[in-house]
Amino acid sequence: MPQLPPESPAAPGPERPGSRGGQLWPAPDYRVQVERLRAAIGQPVYLVELVPTATELSVSMPGAPVELLDVLPFPRPDPTRGLAPHLLLLADGRGLNLGRIARVSVGHPFNPTPDEILYRDRDALDGLLFAERRLSAAFLAERSRVLLGRLLGKVPALRTLPARQTGKSGGAD
Repeated sequence: MPQLPPESPAAPGPERPGSRGGQLWPAPDYRVQVERLRAAIGQPVYLVELVPTATELSVSMPGAPVELLDVLPFPRPDPTRGLAPHLLLLADGRGLNLGRIARVSVGHPFNPTPDEILYRDRDALDGLLFAERRLSAAFLAERSRVLLGRLLGKVPALRTLPARQTGKSGGAD
């Protein structure tokens, strides 16, 4: 395992558009994580990649290690498009922007310990991948009723379900 540099505060960056509560972009610990990645150059790493499409965000977690060749500055970072200021150069010939990676670890591909995690995109992991879902029995029953009604040529009224975060009444997803 690479020797990790001690944690140091990162300088504030520009605010991420659409972020809640004035969140900084990149994250305050971004520079520390980049230094951890640089310390792992030449070693096999395990990636959890974010694969955005026009309709969904999927995750690729191959479980096979790939050698990290370098951590390079990315010439055109763009928070609105999810492009971070650095990219990883991999031995398989790919260059992946850190904005397209949810996690980089050493040692274990699945469920690594905190010491084995070199890079972690907290927004992607906590806000998208592991966030609480609204797939309750009531939500599924309501959606099924509406979709079946539309299929039969009826347009049933869509009842509003309580919004998860605010507790206010809002439209169903």
